[in-house]
Amino acid sequence: MSSSFTAIAGSKRSLHVQVAREIARRILSGQLEQGQVIPGEMTLCEQFGISRTALREAVKLLTSKGLLESKPKIGTKVVDRINWNFLDPQLLEWMDGLQNSEVFFHQFLGLRKAIEPEACALAARNATAEQRIELSETFQQMSEIADSFDQSRWAEVDMRFHRLIFLSTGNDFYLPFGNVLATIFMSFIHHSSKDGGVCINEHRAIYDAIMAGNADKARLASQQLLQEEKHRLPSEVA
Repeated sequence: MSSSFTAIAGSKRSLHVQVAREIARRILSGQLEQGQVIPGEMTLCEQFGISRTALREAVKLLTSKGLLESKPKIGTKVVDRINWNFLDPQLLEWMDGLQNSEVFFHQFLGLRKAIEPEACALAARNATAEQRIELSETFQQMSEIADSFDQSRWAEVDMRFHRLIFLSTGNDFYLPFGNVLATIFMSFIHHSSKDGGVCINEHRAIYDAIMAGNADKARLASQQLLQEEKHRLPSEVA
């Protein structure tokens, strides 16, 4: 496979991020294979039209995300997929458009099924008064948008609703998932809410249970929302 890159144009501040993105997308798409040694510094600097400093910053960024590793006498190579940090918000952003969207959304829904019902239960137990007020204001906006549907506004407010739930768990280990949601959720909601499919009654059940402090009902309501058919997804994806 070709490992040639084209020159990058942009501000010096973001140059290394743009380079990292281009290399990452080659890795994530399989154009740069696992275990493959990427071209050397001089070659990449020439292809991208950048300095060695910018390239090293890009490699450092990709190393922190588990995509690359550098070894003496070997060079910089692509790390095995099992070590890639798929929960990194920036990495998820770079993946956009590289995979079959239906498969990607199905995997994302699987992650939500594994963690979000318990997050709702924890939010019902642990949300502060301020967080409940914010959740109430957000759900009120959701209800208004559902009555006069605007997909862009719905995606933004729906994302905020679910992110608030993770932030209201009282458990710091749930916080990163709120950030993951913020990264992927917009495209997922745009897919699931096409033609006005907002599942407002299911969201209301989650909201009511959290506000009432009923963890069991919050968990069950979340499970009801996270069914494939409610997000325009088949029960199984090949």
